[in-house]
Amino acid sequence: MSLTGQPRIVPVIVVVPPRTLLLDIAGPMEVLRRANIDQAAVRFVVSYVGPAPCVTSSVGLDVANVAPLPDGLPDDALVVISGSADEPLGAPAGSRADDAPLEAEIVSWLQRVIRPGIRLVSICSGALLAARAGLLDGHECTTHHATLGELMRLAPRARVRENRLYVEDGERLTSAGVTAGIDLMLALVAREAGHAAALAVARDLVVYLRRAGGDPQLSPWLEGRNHLHPAIHRAQDAVGADPARDWSVEALAEVAATSPRNLSRLFNDHAGMSVTDYVNRMRIALARELVIGSRLDMESIAERAGFSSTRQFRRVWNRLHDISPARLRASFR
Repeated sequence: MSLTGQPRIVPVIVVVPPRTLLLDIAGPMEVLRRANIDQAAVRFVVSYVGPAPCVTSSVGLDVANVAPLPDGLPDDALVVISGSADEPLGAPAGSRADDAPLEAEIVSWLQRVIRPGIRLVSICSGALLAARAGLLDGHECTTHHATLGELMRLAPRARVRENRLYVEDGERLTSAGVTAGIDLMLALVAREAGHAAALAVARDLVVYLRRAGGDPQLSPWLEGRNHLHPAIHRAQDAVGADPARDWSVEALAEVAATSPRNLSRLFNDHAGMSVTDYVNRMRIALARELVIGSRLDMESIAERAGFSSTRQFRRVWNRLHDISPARLRASFR
C-alpha cells in the first residue's frame, strides 16, 4: 500500500509473439488476476502488446486486440515475453521463418526499451527472443528443455541452467517450459504482495507454491497444505502471514474456530504434522530468507523469525536442513 492509502501499481506488459503459446500467457496472468482479488496492497495492471494486432495461438484460438509495441515503458515495468509453438493446433505446417519479420520487430523493440529498473521475464521459449536482443548476456537463465541448446547458441555469454523451474538473476527472470511460468509468477507475487497473498493464489489455482528455481522441492510455505480442510487453512494462513508471532495451539484454535484438541488432531490427520512442527517450519522458512537475503547475525535472525533463542533456532534448523545457516549464506555470496 502506498503512503496515500492507494494500492501500489505494478505495470505488467505482456509481449505476444506470433504463434504464442497460450498457456504461457494465461497461466501467469491468471496468477496476477487472482492476486488482485486476494489482496489490496498491490495492483497488477496488465496490458498486451506485440508486432501484430491479432495472432493465432498455439491452440488455434486467435488472440486479438493486441496493442502496438509502445515507444517507452514506465521505470518499474515488468515485461513478460511468452513462448511460441512451432505447430499451432489446426494450422497448416509451416516454418518459424514465416514469422521472422515479426520476431525481429520484437527483438529490436526489446533492445530499445529494456533498461535498468525494468524487469524482464521470459516464459518458456520466450527466452530466445530475449537472448537475440542480447539481454541475457552475463546472466543466469533457463528455458524449456527442448530449446536449451538454441538458447546456448543465441546467448553464448549467458550462464544457461538446466533442470530449473525458473532462474532469477537481478532484473532477468526466466522460466522453463509452460507451467513453470506459473511458479515464477507466484514467486513474483510473494515478493511484491507477500507470502500470504502467494499462498492464497496457489491454493485458489490448486497448484503448489514451489521454492526458488534452483530447488525443485515443495516450498516450505506450502508444505502441509495439500488438503481442503478450511479450519486448517485458516490457521495456516495466519501463521504464514506472521510466523514470528507467539502461536500457541490455543491461539491458532481460536483463529480456526475449533478447540485446541480438535485442531491438533486435524493438523496430524490432514497436514501430516503437529501444530508446533508446522509453526517451526514456517519460522525456518522465514529465517532461511533472512539468512540468504540479509546481513543480519544469527541472533537477530532467530529473534525476527520468532525463536526464543539462537540455540532453539539452530536446533530446529538442523532438523530441517543438512547445511548450517552460515554455510548456506556463504553459498549465496
